[in-house]
Amino acid sequence: MRHKGNEHMSITSKNTHTARRGKAIMLAGFLGLALQAAIAEDSKPRAGGDSGHGSLAEVGQKLSDPLSDVWALFTEFNHTWSDGDISDKTRTATHVIFQPIMPFKLTDRYNLITRPTLPVFYNADVPDGIRRAPDGSITADSGEIVKFGSETGLGDAALPLLVTPKPTSGQKWGLGVGPTFMFPTATDDTLGSDTWQIGPAAVVTYKTKKVSVAVLGQYWWDYAKSGDDVDDTSHGSILYSAWWNLPKAWQVGFNPTITYNHEASKNDNKWNVPVGLGVAKTVKLGKLPVKFQLSAEKSVIRQDVFGKEWNVRLNVIPVIPALVKNPLF
Repeated sequence: MRHKGNEHMSITSKNTHTARRGKAIMLAGFLGLALQAAIAEDSKPRAGGDSGHGSLAEVGQKLSDPLSDVWALFTEFNHTWSDGDISDKTRTATHVIFQPIMPFKLTDRYNLITRPTLPVFYNADVPDGIRRAPDGSITADSGEIVKFGSETGLGDAALPLLVTPKPTSGQKWGLGVGPTFMFPTATDDTLGSDTWQIGPAAVVTYKTKKVSVAVLGQYWWDYAKSGDDVDDTSHGSILYSAWWNLPKAWQVGFNPTITYNHEASKNDNKWNVPVGLGVAKTVKLGKLPVKFQLSAEKSVIRQDVFGKEWNVRLNVIPVIPALVKNPLF
């Protein structure tokens, strides 16, 4: 929990938050310009009249593979219901995750997969002293806190960098490893950790014509803090997904994210384990392939103090042309 400071600390905090908002506006503007440029580029005539990644069904399957070569602007809308010992009722939160998918050709033999994640919270019921991770999960518990506030703003940004061998024709298994970073971009203390974090990331995939399976794990420890009164961080996440391909570019499957917080005071507050089911459809809007994905999840294990219980997710994933086509090295 954060301690209250003097007037000078309050002014410093306000200036820090103002600077963060300025950076957030610049980042949002950059993403908007990138999207506009990508759509303009994609509207140009292209030999074969497709996206360059095959049929819509093939595009949908590639978007289910974290190691594919498809560039896309992944946008995720979440509405969560959370409850726990410190709350007298079920609390709700809405947050959007912006995640451009950018697979670079590192060399002729290896690819670099980058998926920077920027969460935006809207009218989120947040208990004072408990912070949220980029996926919306609670990352710390601190006493019997019952005061809630409604917060809107940015959360902490995450950046995994996964190196993977260039796949061969017909290859079923895939592996990517590398570091993952988290940056204190939150516009409010309750929406982030105020720490700089680093850790390992790894993904394993299995793909056939009928199914795409993936497990992506990340873990972070803090290595720098914005002040002496900032809590330590040690937490991780595991995204596990499986999507079955159906006729006419439909898919059915699941892609929940398990979260773990080592700094939680009790074992029954460390884990949140959701299970769910979803449906996806890839269509073409003009010349732009877009995948729509809707799923619902129930946490079979959640934090007793306060944790996510239900989540409804909508993904909108437009494919864009590769902005960097040649190997970096």
